[in-house]
Amino acid sequence: MDYSALSPTLRVMLGIACFVVVVAGMKAATEILVPFLLSAFIATLCAPALMWLESRRVPTTLAVVLVVLVVVLTVGGFSMVVAASINDFAKQVPGYQARLLQETEAVTTWLAGHGVELSQQMVKEQINPGKVMDMVRKVVTGFGNVLTDFFLIFLTVLFILFEASSFPVKFRRAMGEQHRSLAAFEQFNASVKEYLIIKTLVSIGTGLFIGIWLWIQGLDYVALWALLAFLLNFIPNIGSIIAAVPAVLLSFVQFGFGGAGITALGFFIVNIVMGNIIEPRFMGKGLGLSTLVVFLSLLFWGWVLGPVGMLLSIPLTMIVKLALESNQESHWLAVLLGNK
Repeated sequence: MDYSALSPTLRVMLGIACFVVVVAGMKAATEILVPFLLSAFIATLCAPALMWLESRRVPTTLAVVLVVLVVVLTVGGFSMVVAASINDFAKQVPGYQARLLQETEAVTTWLAGHGVELSQQMVKEQINPGKVMDMVRKVVTGFGNVLTDFFLIFLTVLFILFEASSFPVKFRRAMGEQHRSLAAFEQFNASVKEYLIIKTLVSIGTGLFIGIWLWIQGLDYVALWALLAFLLNFIPNIGSIIAAVPAVLLSFVQFGFGGAGITALGFFIVNIVMGNIIEPRFMGKGLGLSTLVVFLSLLFWGWVLGPVGMLLSIPLTMIVKLALESNQESHWLAVLLGNK
């Protein structure tokens, strides 16, 4: 059947039906899809290092083993440190909660002395660090649960990297050197790789800055907050705010209002510098998403794929946007997803 011969209404209805079927299939296959997406994400980030080694005439097998070994040691070592921090932090939450209540009582007393009356019982009910920290625990634990399939992810990354060098050659043979899909695919692949690499480097910089800032301040569980800042930096606009909440709250417990202000200042600085200066300079304005799309994609991918879907929501949405841009018929949808 000729798709172009269909009426616009039928095209829209057919597109919506296909979208519903695809989403339903993704949600049903979450247990398989999430490890695969993480594997593809890791493999995309490892591809430049692999290509660099191969350009230095390192055999492909040895290059893949070296790259994967570095990834395993890095992720494994950092995961052990963070896991220890999470376990210890969970034990300390009751103590932090008691200290927070003492601080809030002092604040309400100070406000009462200045004519602002607040019920301490209401404050105790509304300010519950356990809820905030439980949210942090769920996000990091959800990511950790996926890493229990580390062996599957490791094998998938390994096979993807082995195929990385030969796939373009296979695609050219399958589609023909002059086929229009070849240029579109190469442009799409380059755009996705550039976005993921730049975003990951910016996120690493964000995590390092937050870690150093909080370490100088003397805040507890610096590695945990640095990891949270790294992960949530993949969510623009609101990711830094979400990452700042538990750290600022803990800083308030440890150091009072002044310390919480210093912690919040660190997150504000890194959000301004990384999000508004460095990232746009290297990534360009054409890859931006509107704030509404960012929020909706966070909800959508979180619903479909769980906590990992929330962390990968923006990279996944960017991949969809780049795919829409590569096709003239769907380019208008990419424009609607953009920030301008």
